[in-house]
Amino acid sequence: MFEKLNNRPADSLLALIKAFQADERNGKIDLGVGVYRDAMGRTPVMRAVKAAEQFLLDTQDSKKYLGPEGDLQFVRLLQPIIFGKSPKFDHRLVGIQTPGGSGALRIGAELIQTANPSAKVLLGTPSWPNHAPIFASARLAVKDYAFVDLTSQQVKFESVVDALSSSAEGDVVLLHGCCHNPTGIDFTMEQWLEITELLVAHKLVPLIDLAYQGLGDGLEQDAAPTRMILDAVDEALIAYSCDKNFGLYRERVGALYVMTRNVDDIGKAESNMAALARVNWSMPPDHGAAIVRTILESPEMSAMWRAELEEMCERVNGNRAAIAAAAADLAFISRQRGLFSNLSMSKETAAALRAKHGIYMADSGRMNLAGMQPADAGAIVTALRAEGCLR
Repeated sequence: MFEKLNNRPADSLLALIKAFQADERNGKIDLGVGVYRDAMGRTPVMRAVKAAEQFLLDTQDSKKYLGPEGDLQFVRLLQPIIFGKSPKFDHRLVGIQTPGGSGALRIGAELIQTANPSAKVLLGTPSWPNHAPIFASARLAVKDYAFVDLTSQQVKFESVVDALSSSAEGDVVLLHGCCHNPTGIDFTMEQWLEITELLVAHKLVPLIDLAYQGLGDGLEQDAAPTRMILDAVDEALIAYSCDKNFGLYRERVGALYVMTRNVDDIGKAESNMAALARVNWSMPPDHGAAIVRTILESPEMSAMWRAELEEMCERVNGNRAAIAAAAADLAFISRQRGLFSNLSMSKETAAALRAKHGIYMADSGRMNLAGMQPADAGAIVTALRAEGCLR
């Protein structure tokens, strides 16, 4: 049987990690994998997470199964963080715990395919490289449209409007809620308002991928577009990740929420999500969600987490300011948000940056700005200028 398989290409980001580790040069800079690093170059365990883990160590008395829906208290406690403290969404929302944001996207895709197999998923490009494969694996058709011009570092908003305006009722629109991956370019609130109006007018279903809340302009500001959309549309899906804003990368902590104005559909959505989770992973892992739940149940731990997250956000935006100040051609980076920015460059240029200068970034030109130090800005700019990326 297995002789019929073809070799699949290795994941380019994993290869980048190995290449960086093997590079023995001093002064090498890792702008590849999308994790936060502190001033010492570490990806630390947050203090609030350590406190929650100690509490769980002292008090947890069982490792029994959670059920396919996962830790529902975790799901409930996240709701005011994402959707605000207003009760207006409470009776219209249902959610389940998932293994990371990827698990939420996968169950969301399968739920869409079950409910409306003919739905197309509108995907602005460039996007996170795993988006299209997840939808394709759920047997959904993906319709690409141009989202950003990397040369000008501007949203191609006419393309966005055209894509939404020409779509059929019931089609799904994938939207990055904040801190766009890979470009760092978010819509303005005026653009979000126009997108919201198009979703309503054409009866499109938003699938909001919210993976970096709190790492752009703060928890409340980063959630504002999502809340505006949910206030207006009849149905939506929200794929949420705690991997970045709680620093729980390897614990794989996420949630999928479905919002509908038809309360009769809430139970149907809940039962279908649980059934889909059952055949995908049966029961989700507990530890990461238990950490988040413990933090959010404790006023002291919650305040500690919020303060740490603000520090992380300020540091990322400080890195952006440092590299923008180092070259006028990169001034746009200070206006972007989140971990990433995506320069317009060829695969060959990215390879030259690695080989000649020890600057490691994805072949697409995506840079993880949370991986640098402010003092690295000069070396990065010098390398980019030497390879013709800057004037």
